[in-house]
Amino acid sequence: MSVLALIPARGQSKGVKRKNLHLLSGEPLIFWTIQVARQATGIDQVVVSTEDSEIAAFARSLGVHEPLMRPVELAEDTTPGVAPVLHAAEGLPEFSW
Repeated sequence: MSVLALIPARGQSKGVKRKNLHLLSGEPLIFWTIQVARQATGIDQVVVSTEDSEIAAFARSLGVHEPLMRPVELAEDTTPGVAPVLHAAEGLPEFSW
């Protein structure tokens, strides 16, 4: 059985603009999230779901398998938290492993 870690990383954060790319100890916040997911026992694959091309490019540079791009409407302030997860679940069968 494979276990996948899905990291939803919104580009247009409201409270802290572009927080996933803000530096924390010299690295973007998303770097630390990806590292922890990779180190978690039992995780076979890490996938980043984002609407932001810069976040996607950074994730790709870390060797994350092709980030899952989601529509902008699934990255708004009013988007329910489960919506990006459902989008990913629908898109993963087509995901090229």
